Amino acid sequence: MNTQTKLTSHNRKPKILVARAIFPEALAKLKASFEVISNQADQVLTPQALQKALGEVEGALVTGSERIDAAALAHAKNLKIVANISVGYNNFDVPAITAAGIMASNTPDVLTDTTADFGFALLMATARRITESERWVRDGKWAQWSIVHNPLGMDLHHSTIGILGMGRIGQGIAKRALGFGMNVIYHNRSRLSVEDEKACGATYVSKEELLRLADHLVLVLPYTAQNHHTIGAPEIALMKPTATLINIARGGIVDDAALAQALQAGKIFAAGLDVFEGEPTVHPELLKCSNIVIAPHIGSGTEKTRRAMVDLAIENLRAALQGKRPPSLINTEVFKA
Repeated sequence: MNTQTKLTSHNRKPKILVARAIFPEALAKLKASFEVISNQADQVLTPQALQKALGEVEGALVTGSERIDAAALAHAKNLKIVANISVGYNNFDVPAITAAGIMASNTPDVLTDTTADFGFALLMATARRITESERWVRDGKWAQWSIVHNPLGMDLHHSTIGILGMGRIGQGIAKRALGFGMNVIYHNRSRLSVEDEKACGATYVSKEELLRLADHLVLVLPYTAQNHHTIGAPEIALMKPTATLINIARGGIVDDAALAQALQAGKIFAAGLDVFEGEPTVHPELLKCSNIVIAPHIGSGTEKTRRAMVDLAIENLRAALQGKRPPSLINTEVFKA
């Protein structure tokens, strides 16, 4: 175990790992039923420390910080479930987990509305240059009100919002856009049903049409190897110079270096980012851009929602260790009733 990462153990069985800090009340409930290896110090475990810990437990609560692959599972002889406290699970090598006969779960649904709210907040802040305007005031640049010399943004009402990825959160964004009288277009791997399109007021278009037509492009697609750099220099070149780009999906979907270059060159108007390649590191060229709103991956970041995510992850873990099917099991083929 990494000596810089302090883990504590409590005498209960079966033994589980809680890989990152969780709410104390949730940890206390776990201690009542399990022997818990907990990382309340919240330092990200090294691969070696994670491998060692997984080799000692029957269940694990993990986050996107922990890469669960064949190497991590090398000594996990008794592990029955890895329960992600996240809807996304690109930190999971699902084939490797499945090959090891281990269940994998995530936390869908409980964060949909909260993340959609935040996506729309990030869109509004980006289009109306809110953080840039705040810096402008704090720096003493606001000498007087002006028609043309104060920061001017882009309208949302009656504009076209393009949504790339139309799952639960994408549909939540679309429904919020209707309240602003926005024209909603989307592209997805599979088209929605007629009923779902009607509920969202959304029109299906090709990816190229989406890029060309959107005044505001919102990314809500899962990260996969195929989706890596879905938005790079060629895609940005198709966008309007007045367009905004919002990423609340995953880092790696956008080529951050290409985006920084486009922002600096004025190829698009602005960007709002909650996720980054290699986070928590942010590409240094992005930090030089004034026309950007940056957030530290807080799309699901309300206390109520984060508690619900932890509770669902615990429910998944508890079910698996009781021989029951976890409610949000990813690799269903592993479960044997």
